[in-house]
Amino acid sequence: MSGPDIEPLRAALLGWYDRAKRPLPWRERADDAYAVWVSEVMLQQTRVDTVLPYYDRFLQRFPSLGALAAATEDEVLAAWSGLGYYRRARMLHQGVREVVARYGGAVPRDPEQRLSLPGVGRYTAGALGSVCFGLEEPIVDGNVARILTRLFGITTPLPERVTQARLWELAQRLVVGERPGDFNQSMMELGALVCTVKNPRCDECPARGVCVAREQGIVHELPLIPRKAPPRQATLVAVVATRGAEVAVLRGDQALFGGLFGLPMAPLDQDDLGADPGEDLEAKLAAARTALATAGVAARLEPEPVGEIQHVLSHRRLRVVAFTATHARIIGEPVASSTRLLALGPDQELGGGSVGVAKLTKKILALTHGPLPAQGDLFRKRR
Repeated sequence: MSGPDIEPLRAALLGWYDRAKRPLPWRERADDAYAVWVSEVMLQQTRVDTVLPYYDRFLQRFPSLGALAAATEDEVLAAWSGLGYYRRARMLHQGVREVVARYGGAVPRDPEQRLSLPGVGRYTAGALGSVCFGLEEPIVDGNVARILTRLFGITTPLPERVTQARLWELAQRLVVGERPGDFNQSMMELGALVCTVKNPRCDECPARGVCVAREQGIVHELPLIPRKAPPRQATLVAVVATRGAEVAVLRGDQALFGGLFGLPMAPLDQDDLGADPGEDLEAKLAAARTALATAGVAARLEPEPVGEIQHVLSHRRLRVVAFTATHARIIGEPVASSTRLLALGPDQELGGGSVGVAKLTKKILALTHGPLPAQGDLFRKRR
């Protein structure tokens, strides 16, 4: 294996970690597998600074694994609202319920049993095993992959199987020894604070003397990640249908964000939009009627849209045209079986905060009901 010797590298990283680690709340609860599990799920594709307030509120709301297992999905998603990637919350909820059902409410020490839990992959299982149980189990996330490709000069593309196999092999060899949990955390901390994607602080790195990429002058080229395809463009029509202070919302497979409550929406095919303004408006109105009908909502639709917003997801760039409607009522057997009329409170809170609401829904409601949009959001109201 080319690259630095393992034992001196482990000692350097552990020494650096003891001096430089941040006082994060889940590190103070390393003996609580539930608290660590929540943190690892929240930190997937999300920055620590973003996670911290959600983590504290979530554990106040669900202080134990049993409390989370006993909660409804609506309650879990309501507590998760705004953090994004909502499938994480649903899988965490399913996972803790299985721990209660199969393992008496205690996260299993056995790695195969942990890997069998919904939403627990090799990384999460390794984090729990090493941090909570002191087991020599490896982890590879974005931070660890970046460090290993630079330390060992791995120049094959990151997504390739051969690269992933080598990263996990290296991580397994490195974690063997004293304090496996602290070692894994030292790798994650190094990637967050020093060996960063842009502008890595190589002069401050405890492994600077043995890093192959630094020696060869290719730190900024690694890891080798193929360019992602740009987000696909899509246009939707949404309807804010109200009855007094209540708004018609739905949850289900037809909602844009599965498991969350959102507004009635329908796609708007660009081929339906023409140069004639009248035809353009009629196509939007037709989509708005479709959105209401699909949700099983009858309402008096306003004849023109109130405005539109732009919303960017990881894989889609959405343009959403917003209509309003009044006298909303639920009729028939809607395709989405959970259409409801919920009270709209401050900060676009629905149903007194009892349900999960996507950021996109809140942005549309801000367009029709205020307050000011968040920084960076693009709104265009009708003049």
